[in-house]
Amino acid sequence: MNADAVSVSLRVLETSDLHMFVYDYDYYNARQDNSVGLAKVATLIAQARREVPNSVLFDNGDIIQGNPLGDYMALPGHLNGRDGHPMFRAMNRLGYDGATLGNHEFNYGLDFLHNAMKTASFPFVCANVTLPGGGTLLPPTMVIERKVTDTEGRPHTLRIGLIGLVTPQIMVWDRAHLQGKVQAGDIVGTARTLVPALRKSCDLLIALCHSGIAGGAPVAGAENAALQLATVPGIDVILTGHAHRVFPGPDYAGIDGADVVRGRLGGVPAVMPGFWGSHLGVVDLSLRRDGAGRWSVEDAQVEARPIYRREGRQAIPLVVDDRAILDAARPEHEATLRWMDQPVGRTTVPINTFLSVIGNDAALSLINQAQLWYAAPLVAGTPYAHLPLLSAASPFKAGGSGPDSFVDIPAGPMDMKDIANLYMFANTVCVVKLNGAELRDWLERSVNLFAQVDPTQDAPQPLLAPQPATYLFDTIAGLRYEVDLTQPARFDRDGKLCAATAHRITALSHDGRPVQPEDEFLVVTNNYRAAGGGGFAGTGGDHVVLNAPDLARDVLIRFVTQAHSVSPTPEPIWHFKPFPKPVSLVFNGNAETANHLDGRGDIRRLGDGEGGFVRYALTVA
Repeated sequence: MNADAVSVSLRVLETSDLHMFVYDYDYYNARQDNSVGLAKVATLIAQARREVPNSVLFDNGDIIQGNPLGDYMALPGHLNGRDGHPMFRAMNRLGYDGATLGNHEFNYGLDFLHNAMKTASFPFVCANVTLPGGGTLLPPTMVIERKVTDTEGRPHTLRIGLIGLVTPQIMVWDRAHLQGKVQAGDIVGTARTLVPALRKSCDLLIALCHSGIAGGAPVAGAENAALQLATVPGIDVILTGHAHRVFPGPDYAGIDGADVVRGRLGGVPAVMPGFWGSHLGVVDLSLRRDGAGRWSVEDAQVEARPIYRREGRQAIPLVVDDRAILDAARPEHEATLRWMDQPVGRTTVPINTFLSVIGNDAALSLINQAQLWYAAPLVAGTPYAHLPLLSAASPFKAGGSGPDSFVDIPAGPMDMKDIANLYMFANTVCVVKLNGAELRDWLERSVNLFAQVDPTQDAPQPLLAPQPATYLFDTIAGLRYEVDLTQPARFDRDGKLCAATAHRITALSHDGRPVQPEDEFLVVTNNYRAAGGGGFAGTGGDHVVLNAPDLARDVLIRFVTQAHSVSPTPEPIWHFKPFPKPVSLVFNGNAETANHLDGRGDIRRLGDGEGGFVRYALTVA
């Protein structure tokens, strides 16, 4: 062994996709939520730091948007220079060493982002968001120096290189805020350009990559490129996120190059710590400096530490809150609670999303009614006024984030938190123009939510494809159609055509007439979808005919307030095409789902499922 060699243990800690969850609180249902919150992660951070002599802490983006506290701060006059932003005040108390931007950082516009970031006492890096005239929105890379002690207790200075990368789809999802102001480049291509120089000036190189994990070869402009980023020589650690999943762990089993046990992407140590503060990412590095002064990673241990565990439907906390973190955001948290309690109107019927994946429901009907009410007078008098006006809506909360992730508004008074629960994203209203062929493919993209069904099987089969994204499951009011689940999905998870001869959408009609490929329509939707979010046919800038200034959530508030009382009833927009014989299809709900079956004989409860869900079976005949 070289007498000049030095060994150092360094713990790299990561948070990602906090989405404004400082508190362990469910603003939509006004109750404690033990599965979320920076206040609980802070306790994990303190524990993790005490266990080792050397550690650094980073955040991987999606910080300032995602719950009503974030929306409250984005209201005019609520972010001021005196108090700053509560999330960054809380993060400052934890002593972050650096961060990058997530795609949701741009939801409120660049001015708000810059003003919010003024509160942060730690640096940000972001390499692939550039300015039209040259330069970058933020420093693309940086080197920070940290004092560390080796295994003999001797001090050393370690130069840690950081590169920040965000999914380039920000230019689609927040086009209204970003067009003409910034550009977003490819994650892997940007890293290949910048990493070599950064590598020469640092001892350890960490990529803060706000992007998920997907298999396959690198594709320019890919949304989920963390695995492909590992092919760039010189990167020692990848901190990833965006997908709201956990790595290492079974979420990414079966992807070539993703070691879901050891936490490696293409051999590079990597971690993804869930979402909303559910986990803390931990990467323990064994570093060695040779006699020539060169540092290398000899080994790494990777884990995602949870703040809670599940016992049936209960989320049992594994740590207590850090009171200092709660105190940092307390004034704005309490103001948000008052804001959420403001009355809006009444509903004469329950509004929920327990059954959104098996047919249209009152929740989507209310959204569609409000969107059509708002858009119709804006379209009147335009060159497009003669075209049929349709409305697209998807269930944002239909179990995708756990058994409590459903809308459940009882009949009676409605307040702000009910509307926020129903429409949780800060999207504006848009109208797109498209033809019948595009409209059909829009729906085909939507129904890739479902698994393919074998009608000859007697055993129950899953209704949904793995890792379903219900916010991409659009139903379009004004149409009638069937969904043939014996067909494979025509489009894949990224919206790319994968089965050209497959057609799940059948019997598509408007006003009792079959939709023809050349027919023209207008569809009211949100800015995310209109700009191309999700890869739907008939969307993108050339299809947009109206960019309205109002948030869809505000439209809902105005619609309910003006009506005083609403009675949304499910429209018969779509149904599953019958099978030759009855087939049982299994889907997830929770215990409350059973209270909203209204005596439906085609649905039965099967029993408890994984992760606190309750399994139900729908019989389609």
